[in-house]
Amino acid sequence: MRETDLDHTVRVPIDAAEASKLLEHIEKWKGKVSKQWKARANAHQQAMERGDPYGYAEVFKGLSKLDQEGTLRALDRAHLKQSTQLLSEELANALGKSPQEVLDQIEKIAYAS
Repeated sequence: MRETDLDHTVRVPIDAAEASKLLEHIEKWKGKVSKQWKARANAHQQAMERGDPYGYAEVFKGLSKLDQEGTLRALDRAHLKQSTQLLSEELANALGKSPQEVLDQIEKIAYAS
């Protein structure tokens, strides 16, 4: 990788204050995912490629809701798994918790709201 590309590729991890805002975003986000699986898959892939934790959170919450309804396709499951991993690692680092502790917390928030 060229040094000039670092600003577009590498970002600073979130801190504890931003992690709290991210958890609140998961709880309050009421967005909808597309009913068309191909449009949904493309939107989710783009959200995760941006490297934005808020994007991970929205993919996670949207697909978690679909999972509750039992309507996930194979690609949805892959995106749910990937967003869950990225989100839990980001939050665990910021909050000084294990990824499993954070996963338990975000699942509780996502499925309760």
